Amino acid sequence: MESINIEATDSTPAIRFGADGRLFIEGRSLRLHIVDFYKPLIDWAGNLEVETVTFDINLEYVDTGCSHLLHKLLKTLDVNNSIKKLIINWHYEEVDFDALQDGQILKEMLQKAEFRFHEHPESITIISDPLKDS
Repeated sequence: MESINIEATDSTPAIRFGADGRLFIEGRSLRLHIVDFYKPLIDWAGNLEVETVTFDINLEYVDTGCSHLLHKLLKTLDVNNSIKKLIINWHYEEVDFDALQDGQILKEMLQKAEFRFHEHPESITIISDPLKDS
């Protein structure tokens, strides 16, 4: 299985999906052609064959349509029978209560996902991009 690397744009987040189960998404997610953007990621997640997935999510803004597709992506990982352990590192800005609430709602909707909430004092870039550290 090939890894996926997509650079961020003004309307789509940076994606680093490693075939080793280290996943990373960061930036803004807006509606512009968003189904075309997320569908290959959802398909990839359904075919991933690893026992442990660690997914760092650091989205500064997600509109409603993208939120639905992000949920579908997480649900696909959650029901993937190859994955035994699913860790979601949910990064959010300390004043962004909506982002925290979004993560808490997703946590309740998934069965095996273990959510770890990481509050940051301001919008940050995750220092440890999982695919660049390899």
